Amino acid sequence: MAKKKVLFECQACGMQSGKWMGKCPNCGAWDEFVELSTQQIEVLKEINTSLGSTQNGAISITAVSEDKLSRFSSGDSELDLVLGGGIVNGSLTLIGGSPGVGKSTLLLKIAGNLARDGKRVLYVSGEESAGQIKLRSDRLGSSYENLYLLSEIRLDAILAELSKNSYETLIIDSIQTLYSDKLTAAPGSVSQVREITFELMRWGKEHNLAIFIIGHITKEGSIAGPRILEHMVDTVLYFEGDSSRELRLLRGFKNRFGSTSEVGIFEMRHDGLNSAKDISNKFFTRGNPQAGSATTVIMEGSRPIVIEVQALVSESSYSNPKRSSTGYELNRLTMLLALLERKLDLPFNQYDVFINITGGIKITETSADLAIIAAIISSFRNRPISKDTIFMGEVSLIGDIRDVFNLDQRLKEAKSQKFSKALVPSLPQQQTEGIKCYKVEEVSKLIEWM
Repeated sequence: MAKKKVLFECQACGMQSGKWMGKCPNCGAWDEFVELSTQQIEVLKEINTSLGSTQNGAISITAVSEDKLSRFSSGDSELDLVLGGGIVNGSLTLIGGSPGVGKSTLLLKIAGNLARDGKRVLYVSGEESAGQIKLRSDRLGSSYENLYLLSEIRLDAILAELSKNSYETLIIDSIQTLYSDKLTAAPGSVSQVREITFELMRWGKEHNLAIFIIGHITKEGSIAGPRILEHMVDTVLYFEGDSSRELRLLRGFKNRFGSTSEVGIFEMRHDGLNSAKDISNKFFTRGNPQAGSATTVIMEGSRPIVIEVQALVSESSYSNPKRSSTGYELNRLTMLLALLERKLDLPFNQYDVFINITGGIKITETSADLAIIAAIISSFRNRPISKDTIFMGEVSLIGDIRDVFNLDQRLKEAKSQKFSKALVPSLPQQQTEGIKCYKVEEVSKLIEWM
């Protein structure tokens, strides 16, 4: 008699094992391993076989013809920018973000835009009734005849509705609420989420249907479910920003049809999320100079943004001084403080240091290092910095200030915001009229300038 095959799966990360374990070695979750039934194992084999199967032999890349991508606008310039120019027919897009950040609001707004342009859109919600969605749709101005609502959590019923009527866009809110009758696992489990995503992907590719999926996120900030979800979909987008603030950032982490460097900026208003028309003055303030404030220019995709860096340095009452950073990498802040102690003999081991990036934006590049140091020294010396000055440069471990990319474009943005002076690592090839550049090659020169 053949031995029965047993397979266990972690419901937190999707790791599989031939035996039950109390703690998952992959994600560290406790008591999350569940035994899969024979039916679930067969479904899993079908998914893996379909994802990895190929019926064609190898062919020279020079003999392959390019696929012609068919795009259409979402009606929102910021979302089109992140998607690489618009929605691609037959694409599968996964959108994640913290609760209340605006995922459902944005997609309902987009659904209204598409319906207004004559496209048939099916909005499926497993969390709200059709009446609740209608109330929000009226507030957003998205109630159009071509927008259809379906409150359903069964995958078979959703596919049946897609078979009966011809739709051009499908929105799922959210993937964790749906379940398939093929599996006995609960909705939101790893097996259910993987099976449903696979079926939706297959349907979208076969019928040239653009699909948007909303995914809940874990406490670590990643989309709940196995990592295979992000491999299966064509595009992965994450919302960033505090739900208490009006500005939201939509950042692309994967895009098979375009670049992932672009970032969409939205503004939450009474009528929902809207493209931020004027973001130039959202991340910095004018007025009287204050100690601990410096300004820099960062690049978000192809867009330069002027931001204000704030620092607070105060004497510490503890043996281990505090280091806190909001919007800036804490490890890099610690490195910069160690550099200032070594090169400039500043006793930061006796001071608490706090850094904040205004507007809720997160800095992911190193061009703001010079502004961070300027703000820290300004707060330490209690000496305000002129509001007409901007700082750009990457600081190395040996105290040198390195060049930043797209310096000319950053200077043009600084000039448009009426800055008159810029401290930069090297003078630009073409001097920007209206803004005077000062060359700063090392940190000690910055102290002399200040």
